[in-house]
Amino acid sequence: MGADFIDINLMIALQVIVLGFVGGVLSGFIGSGGAFFMTPGMMNLGVEGVVAVASNITHKFGKAMVGSHKHGEAGHVDKRLGASLLVTAIIGIQLAVWVNSALFRGASSHGPSKGAGANLYISLVFVIILVFVSAAMLRDALRAKSNDGAGSGPSRRLVEFFSRLKMPPMIHFKTADVTVSLWVLMVVGIATGYLAGTIGVGGFIGVPAMIYIIGVPTAVAAGTELYLAMFMGAYGALSYAYQGFVDIRMTVLLFLGSLLGIYLGVYGVKVVNEMYIRIVTGVIIVLCVISRAIAIPMYMRQLGFLEFDKAWDYRCNLASKIFLFASGITGVLVILYHVIRAYRQRRKIKKTLQVLPKPQTSSRGAS
Repeated sequence: MGADFIDINLMIALQVIVLGFVGGVLSGFIGSGGAFFMTPGMMNLGVEGVVAVASNITHKFGKAMVGSHKHGEAGHVDKRLGASLLVTAIIGIQLAVWVNSALFRGASSHGPSKGAGANLYISLVFVIILVFVSAAMLRDALRAKSNDGAGSGPSRRLVEFFSRLKMPPMIHFKTADVTVSLWVLMVVGIATGYLAGTIGVGGFIGVPAMIYIIGVPTAVAAGTELYLAMFMGAYGALSYAYQGFVDIRMTVLLFLGSLLGIYLGVYGVKVVNEMYIRIVTGVIIVLCVISRAIAIPMYMRQLGFLEFDKAWDYRCNLASKIFLFASGITGVLVILYHVIRAYRQRRKIKKTLQVLPKPQTSSRGAS
């Protein structure tokens, strides 16, 4: 038994397209897939959590294919590393699909609270996981900034720790220029797949893990995660579709918005400072976490864990929605501002080089 899909009118369709555009920019910019914005955004529109995750992971396939191609052209994709992570990521996705489906069906007899169990679970995972991820990224980036850019790259502590363990078999990846244990890859793959299948945000485990544990450069981590997400999205889409949770209308609308956004985001990776990328990423995640936390009391009331006036459900959801859209759109505008500024600076330098006078040949030398 699948979920009941919401009626889509023009206003909801436009909002879903905006979600897709913002998510697309973030996806190309930080390699996260942007699902940390799109999944809760759809839930704010009244889409059941399991349907939001299923539709998002389905749309992720097409978007990731475009994004990984663009990163591949720039040499930022390690296909061998992505394929190695995919093997165990599939296990994580399948486990997540089973948990989400069980929670949704477990609450299906509660009438108005149908799907509240899965909604609460998805929201709690969002808040708990992304708080730790954003805190780590912001701490690392701000520490580098306080050192005036000295050592502005990601922290190497975990990379050095795992490299000293030398747990065989060790595998070398040429594009990423790293050597890592197969056991580390397995853990990272399962965690990435599980988060992708649970909340559609595998990149927020996969990208930081590749950077801070495996030692992959930020640009290569972003491109490789999108390459991995292409296959995870395909497998997750089939798994959720079999359970009847994929709303193809939502998938198409998300893809329409993200198609343009991802091109802008990928360009931003080339021209924006790496430390700035991490700061912007961390701040946007924190704001999205706060937005999802605002909605949690609504699901707890629906399940009978809290008691307050039902009218507050609408207020909690509205506040969460406003906060999410405001933070996401503001974040994207900041990113686009820096992308446009970098583009104009490049054009200015190019024009300057074109108008420089050519060196004149000395007439004396000629005689």
